[in-house]
Amino acid sequence: MVSYDPLWKTLIDKKMKKLDLCGEVGISTSTLAKMGKNEYVALAILDKICCSLQCGIEDVIQITD
Repeated sequence: MVSYDPLWKTLIDKKMKKLDLCGEVGISTSTLAKMGKNEYVALAILDKICCSLQCGIEDVIQITD
């Protein structure tokens, strides 16, 4: 199962809102909604988020049982 809890924590640490992330990374609100429901998104999007936030993949996504 995919969890984006690390991303939400990273955003809090960087004092960013979810819509700030959309604007900075260039992702749509529908992609953000998928992430809010812990649904899969393309690896390219996760890469863009990591590059934009200057963080590792472990700061964005977590795989759980």
